[in-house]
Amino acid sequence: MSDFQAWMAGHQERVEAALSNALPLTSHAPTRLHDAMRYAVLGGGKRVRPLLAFAAGELTQADPARVEQAAIAVELIHAYSLVHDDMPAMDNDVLRRGKPTVHVEFDEATALLVGDALQSLAFEILAQPGLVENAAAQVRMLNSLASASGSHGMAGGQAIDLASVGKPLEMPELEFMHILKTGALIRASVTLGALCGKALDATAMGKLDHYSKCVGLAFQVVDDVLDAEASTATLGKTAGKDAAQNKPTYVSLLGLTRAKDLAEELRTDAHDALLGFGPEAERLKQLADYIINRDF
Repeated sequence: MSDFQAWMAGHQERVEAALSNALPLTSHAPTRLHDAMRYAVLGGGKRVRPLLAFAAGELTQADPARVEQAAIAVELIHAYSLVHDDMPAMDNDVLRRGKPTVHVEFDEATALLVGDALQSLAFEILAQPGLVENAAAQVRMLNSLASASGSHGMAGGQAIDLASVGKPLEMPELEFMHILKTGALIRASVTLGALCGKALDATAMGKLDHYSKCVGLAFQVVDDVLDAEASTATLGKTAGKDAAQNKPTYVSLLGLTRAKDLAEELRTDAHDALLGFGPEAERLKQLADYIINRDF
């Protein structure tokens, strides 16, 4: 196992344990809701967003215990979005991370409440007193996550996605949709991790944000490629659904070869954005490579 693989596996285990500790126990009422919350969050996923937060925290010499809390807050927002996206009113999917989606395993009303509760829990964790030494930085973290989650971020991107089914989009429109839908929360992950440590000046934060913008778009490009090429068993979710639903994707707009080339270009841009940071940025570079090279 490489040094990076060991680092990633260790942090994935840490995030899983922290999420398990943060989520309500199934023995506490309302038991069905708490059971569904744990079902939605635990035991699956690559935890890419928390990994980005930890990598950004290493860049600013942040206390890992603080980054851990920011990391699970972001992951709870991501998990809530998946629960809601899978529901019949949205993407109407029955499989997520290799198991039935929450509304299938439980019911639609419970799935709706799971998303609501996970979102609230994320902000409860991020707002805990003393999370970081600088109160202004903590307010900035809350603002960043809220903005990334709302109509100018993830929720807005999903709205554009739903409105775009069956419609041809030009490249700038597709990119704008994914900057919001996928990219906003990835950018927030990097921002939150960095804000847990030593303050960076505006120029350095700008470089980090450009890195995370490139990584966020690359993540979506690779997702589109995998949706077109990989099997349902490999993905753990329904493969080929974008094409079946006539959704605009990087593959439908550019073709497979050009989409793969674009992912590589974004990887290069992400690496270039980190020039000048030194060895502390190595994990961020490795995560960019992992995101582009992943095959499931």
